[in-house]
Amino acid sequence: MEHFQNDDLEYVVDDYYVDDFEHDDLFGEPEPQRDAAEFDSFDSDFEDDFESTKPKTDTSAVEARNGKDIQGIPWERLNFTRDKYRETRLRQYKNYENLSGSREGMEKECLQVEKGKAFYDFQFNTRLVKSTIVHFQLRNLLWATSKHDVYLMQNYSVMHWSSLLRKGKEVLNVAKPIIPGLKRPGLLSQQLSRVQISTMAVKENLMVAGGFQGEIICKYLNQPGVAFCAKLTTDENAITNAVDVYCSPSGAMRVMAANNDAQIRMFDAETFGSLNRFSFDWSVNNTSVSPDGKLLAVLGDSVECLIADAQSGKVTSSLKGHLDYSFASAWHPDGHILATGNQDTTCRLWDIRNLSKSLAVLKGRMGAIRALKFTSDGQFLAMAEPADFVHVFDTKSGYVNCQEIDLFGEIAGISFSPDTESLFVGVADRTYGSLLEFNRKRYNHYLDCIL
Repeated sequence: MEHFQNDDLEYVVDDYYVDDFEHDDLFGEPEPQRDAAEFDSFDSDFEDDFESTKPKTDTSAVEARNGKDIQGIPWERLNFTRDKYRETRLRQYKNYENLSGSREGMEKECLQVEKGKAFYDFQFNTRLVKSTIVHFQLRNLLWATSKHDVYLMQNYSVMHWSSLLRKGKEVLNVAKPIIPGLKRPGLLSQQLSRVQISTMAVKENLMVAGGFQGEIICKYLNQPGVAFCAKLTTDENAITNAVDVYCSPSGAMRVMAANNDAQIRMFDAETFGSLNRFSFDWSVNNTSVSPDGKLLAVLGDSVECLIADAQSGKVTSSLKGHLDYSFASAWHPDGHILATGNQDTTCRLWDIRNLSKSLAVLKGRMGAIRALKFTSDGQFLAMAEPADFVHVFDTKSGYVNCQEIDLFGEIAGISFSPDTESLFVGVADRTYGSLLEFNRKRYNHYLDCIL
């Protein structure tokens, strides 16, 4: 993945080139190459006349039905309409690419989908918690452990948001010294401080976070302090690109970390002892394990994606079709379908039983596919672009039926609740940064209850 120095924790995201309007920075954030001193001069185009810490900045479903913008953007006070702004964004957005080349023929491959479906209805938007992004290519910074519990990164804090109480609280502050509580002979843990969280995962009561300088932090949600933390590598380009918590075929919980030093590391989720280390020919940007714990999807700085044995690391298949580097993957719960997201603006679906070619190709509206999530029942696949669009596909329709969630701002992460009832979207923006909540639409719910 692209490496750049980020000395100060700031919003670092894909850039826009829009100059039609009076406002120069239309939700645009600094490019990675900007100096930290420049950050102070950047802000959202739409400045509110109220403090963003007050609950009145939130938006409910009732308010949205009555005409309020779901993000609270006061379009009526601006000199352009929402539709005009969207039109300009689509026309002038510049997608980040590592590999420049012809995209001819790609459009013909893409599945023709029917948009306008409504699988998840808007429920609530809060600005009391707001996501921040450390690396513009990494967008796994939000996780829901239930329909009431969401974890996200906000500056140097891991925050918990209760959608039931509508309150946020700090779970972990990574600016302060982090002292590992678990001490065991041979355990390579060490004290850390001022960690810039680049990626995270929260599963099975365990929160795992990766850092910009190659760190890993493991914390049990029901215990104070941090159980384990360490620097995984001293490599100069050492950023931890992806972390995950998964179950091995034997039923044991494992922690996995993928780094820019082209290695994937496995740890025991109970002792945090090192179990394995797999090396590849390019930086690993994303990795995910199949539901049965046997297969490992490996994606990175290559047009090819790999399938490897999760126990040995031996590569068993190479997936060909993408035209740029990949940064997202997700397995369907049945274990047969793998989704991969790429900077060529597509998500490819692969049938693990026949990997000679992709099963289908799903296209984004304007940018790279940076996050992918299936619901636990396998009915929906959510696909997030770097900004503005989250697409929800009905898998039972053959991915033809699609809901397009249209918003403004950089997307820090997406997550379905384990019961599939809620979809959360983290938005990173200086003024309109927020957490959006959508609830699954249930048809004939009343009839189902009385039958």
